[in-house]
Amino acid sequence: MEYFPIFTKLDNKPVLIVGGGEVALRKCQAMLQANANITLVAPEFCDELIALNNANKVMLINDYFSEQHITNQSLVIAATDLESVNKAVFDSAEAKNIFVNVVDDQPKCSFIFPSIVDRKPITIAISSAGKAPVLARRLREKLETIIPQHIGPLAQLAGNFRDKVKSQLDSFSKRRMFWEKAFTSDAVAQVAKGDLAGAEETFEKILAGDNQLTGEVLVVGAGPGDPELLTIKALQAMQTADVIVYDYLVSDEIMALVRKDAELVCVGKRLGNHSVPQDEINQILVELANEGKKVCRLKGGDPFIYGRGGEEVQALAKHNIAFQIVPGITAAAGCSAYAGIPLTHRDHAQAIQFVTGHCKKDGQELDWQSLAKENQTLAVYMGVIKSPHIQAKLLEYGRAPETPVAIIENGTRKEQRVVTGELNYLADLIAREQIKSPALLIIGEVANLSKELAWFGHSQQPPLASSQLLTNAA
Repeated sequence: MEYFPIFTKLDNKPVLIVGGGEVALRKCQAMLQANANITLVAPEFCDELIALNNANKVMLINDYFSEQHITNQSLVIAATDLESVNKAVFDSAEAKNIFVNVVDDQPKCSFIFPSIVDRKPITIAISSAGKAPVLARRLREKLETIIPQHIGPLAQLAGNFRDKVKSQLDSFSKRRMFWEKAFTSDAVAQVAKGDLAGAEETFEKILAGDNQLTGEVLVVGAGPGDPELLTIKALQAMQTADVIVYDYLVSDEIMALVRKDAELVCVGKRLGNHSVPQDEINQILVELANEGKKVCRLKGGDPFIYGRGGEEVQALAKHNIAFQIVPGITAAAGCSAYAGIPLTHRDHAQAIQFVTGHCKKDGQELDWQSLAKENQTLAVYMGVIKSPHIQAKLLEYGRAPETPVAIIENGTRKEQRVVTGELNYLADLIAREQIKSPALLIIGEVANLSKELAWFGHSQQPPLASSQLLTNAA
């Protein structure tokens, strides 16, 4: 390795920063987070540094740098835009064996600043040895999405508990086993909820030999398919769960992100072929939780928008199973955006209605008079099979035959396909193009904007005029 990674304690340690501008300010702010005793040397300073000096947080020396300024310093940072000054700082510090960093001049650095993920007291530092700082920063951004905020309080709680564990468990192996159990116990979820007292009580039970774990179910929305649309909380749930109970609508790319040793239970539903009835899915969740497992119920889109998440949560609550809801980007929002279709628009749609084409058996008929109103957008989930009925009812209740429609197949995924046309030929379009689920129907004037605003980069079928469709069908 080119640089040995080391964490230094700078509480009240003297740190010299040479420079008075924006770069010096950034380095000063970083050192303040470490509680360093900071002195800055420069012939002039920016307003922000003057404010810090007025608040007695730093000391400013209005002067040009000289070798005497580095006397008794623990660290030295050169943050000027003058190469000659930066070199003088480096040479002086090197001569006195003081660690020095010259900003953006890696050869003149005996230490470098890493990209940092801060979950105090957990700190993760990433370095490219000065070769690719932007890449290091991007890696940090990835880690920021993976490492949950509650890791810091969890580590603090563990630190407060260490002496007690050490006093009661007399061997390293016993202590290691305790912490393995503790960090996979309910204490983690309790800390995430802010229940530090409950988490400490869980630690106490494990230490006393009570290893019975209470299960939990996280009902998680996986979004419409693109893994980059996952929320941070959804990804964290997927990577910490013992069991993943998932549907067919969850894309392969998203399933690749789940915890590698997690048990996978597919309860997928396909139109006309429900492999596992909903009541049985509810029972599976209850049984897994009662076994003390952390369960991630992973659903395409959002669990509370045509995802039957409400029914599952009712079953969990009935059996006193702890649960959390993690919303996801619903198909209407994700698919329409990737197809370049705004769901509302001042010129075309002042309202939007979400409906499903696949209702509960013997369910109440949709309010077609309301759905057929002009100047609104209709987003139809699971409407492929029922498209002839949807088309006929909307026309019957007054929606214009030439109303634009868009059918978005596999929305947000790499195989996304968008077919546009007119309401009068909706069912024919679906049959002609052999549209398969998952697909979303967008009905309304905004569908026409797909031609203008689409950016996803996948082939898009041009809208078919009536004569074109009839000719092709013939």
